[in-house]
Amino acid sequence: MQVGVHLGYQNLHGLPDYEFFRKETQLAVEAEAMGFDFAAMVEHHFTDYAACPDPLQALSYVAAKTKTIKLMPAAVILPWNDPLRVVEKTAMLDALCEGRLYLGMGRGAARREFDKFGVSLHDSREMFDEAAVIIMDGLERGYVEADTKWYKQPRAEIRPRPQGWSRERCVMVSMSPSSCEVAADYGLKALRFSQGDWSKAMPEIDKYRTTFREKHGKAAPPFIISDFIVCFADRAKVTAYTDKYFAAQFLQVANHYEFMSSHFKELPSYATYAYMGDMAAARGGPDKAYKDYVDGNLIGTPEELYDKHLMRKSMVGDYEIIANFSFGGMPYEDVYEQMKLFADKVMPRLKAEEPVPA
Repeated sequence: MQVGVHLGYQNLHGLPDYEFFRKETQLAVEAEAMGFDFAAMVEHHFTDYAACPDPLQALSYVAAKTKTIKLMPAAVILPWNDPLRVVEKTAMLDALCEGRLYLGMGRGAARREFDKFGVSLHDSREMFDEAAVIIMDGLERGYVEADTKWYKQPRAEIRPRPQGWSRERCVMVSMSPSSCEVAADYGLKALRFSQGDWSKAMPEIDKYRTTFREKHGKAAPPFIISDFIVCFADRAKVTAYTDKYFAAQFLQVANHYEFMSSHFKELPSYATYAYMGDMAAARGGPDKAYKDYVDGNLIGTPEELYDKHLMRKSMVGDYEIIANFSFGGMPYEDVYEQMKLFADKVMPRLKAEEPVPA
């Protein structure tokens, strides 16, 4: 099992942005020494919800400070980025890190970010689907060329020329039925965020695996789960930190994506987000949604986390983790404490497991 860290760059600490950004990025460097397999970073813009506008650039710093840890933007939001530049920056960073880079791609969901880029949420499905193919083909061929509805690109050679690229090194955020379908059709590993009861996600996960096998004649790879983690040896500290820091980041997530807004109902490709809002309203409002969110992520003592993992694995089969330890304004000394405890007490048990059939 591959286990990584996922940096969310949520600045609720009250620190100056430069100081906060350096501290957050350093977590990825320290992750290698703790034995993590991946360092992953988000792309988000304009607010304290998450302040990392270019994960590929941030990962170039981590590449220079590390030797073995794999690097992954999780994810580059394709409707906000020119496909040619994504290919160029990906190839350049891959050359510098000597082939440790995996490319995570997503289409975004927050209209506050889309609006400032002058892009409509309504167009994100088409834009992502076109851009992903252009980018994957560009990395495999060494040149970018496109004549689609959204992208017109005369043939451009990529230098430094990409080496060793295939779709096995590409990951797609898949948080809706349409995204799961596209990921399976394109033959991509899927990335899902923990957002509630995993049994509710099984129809999408099963459909992804079935379609992947039908399209490509082989089993789908284990998907990646991005978890928010609260991990302390003291159960009372787990409860206190969940109430203070996890609750703060949940409020940021809900506000940033406007989960309770009706605008998602006008966007069929964001059906999951509309469903989440409906379920929250029907089942007790934000308080019930928050409880489901807590239950879906890995929160507890090391032993409790491993038990939750086993319960989840019994439903979803094999998966990989990118764990977010830094959120809600949690002091960095506490972030390191739980990160190290997880690495020492939980991660070895995860990596020692034998694979199971999906």
